[in-house]
Amino acid sequence: MSNLLEINNIVKNYGDFRALNDVSIHIPKGSVYGLLGPNGAGKTSLIRIINQITMADSGSVYLDGEVLSPKHTADIGYLPEERGLYKSMKVGEQALYLAQLKGLSKSEAKKRLTYWFEKFDIMAWWNKKIEELSKGMAQKVQFIVTVMHNPKLLIFDEPFSGFDPINAQLIAKEILQLRDEGATIIFSTHRMESVEEMCDEIALIDKSNKILDGKLNDIKREFRTNTFQVGLHTANPKEVEVALRQNFDVLPADFKLLGEELTLNVKLKSTNTANELLSFLTTRGEVQHFVELIPSANDIFIQAINKNS
Repeated sequence: MSNLLEINNIVKNYGDFRALNDVSIHIPKGSVYGLLGPNGAGKTSLIRIINQITMADSGSVYLDGEVLSPKHTADIGYLPEERGLYKSMKVGEQALYLAQLKGLSKSEAKKRLTYWFEKFDIMAWWNKKIEELSKGMAQKVQFIVTVMHNPKLLIFDEPFSGFDPINAQLIAKEILQLRDEGATIIFSTHRMESVEEMCDEIALIDKSNKILDGKLNDIKREFRTNTFQVGLHTANPKEVEVALRQNFDVLPADFKLLGEELTLNVKLKSTNTANELLSFLTTRGEVQHFVELIPSANDIFIQAINKNS
């Protein structure tokens, strides 16, 4: 898979403060790419450089094989965390204006807006002012304005802010549909459950440096600990636990099951296999629960940031 966006050795300073330190990220075409990091890490600075709001002090950015330049404005859709709609303007009037700034004719803009407004069942909002809408309603309008010109690259910064769970699910579905139709998406959020659901690859920035990047599944493999949640129905729980400790590393359990099963976290030693653990358990009771603890995006985020502290 070729890359739509290539960010090479970007450095950005604000006076004596270095916001980005030699950051390189390559984003494959047709992917959802998670741009993650704590507040102040440098994510917003990088997004502003991609949008040509500010310029890097050094390094290069290529969009679809070309050096990023003002002509690429129409190839990018950006949904900022701080929304930018004019509160006193009518929804339809403002959307038409913003669409034309992206290079659409008035007639084409109205056609595309009608499609999206009908899709979201919000045509009744056309003549309302933004200030008359709730935060979630205004967020839907902002989403439409971001995607309606069919850009190659979409950048969503906390796109679910202000949405209830039902509308957040709706927008997530639309983002994945846009990916399936060929768009490449940068997804910046602190909601790690959304990263799990949506992202193909991630990069983690901390203290101005990229400290981690790659396919999410590959990164999970790197962080796995070969630990299993075990739930065992047995008449002799204390004896089983003692026997387990003689053969495996047993850790405190932090999960609950519906019954009275013995619950433990069991970590394999270097000489153990999962089959050996399962065989051991089946000879001592009825296995009710046996699941490997795969590190979540949230686990990886916390571990990587703490290690970089």
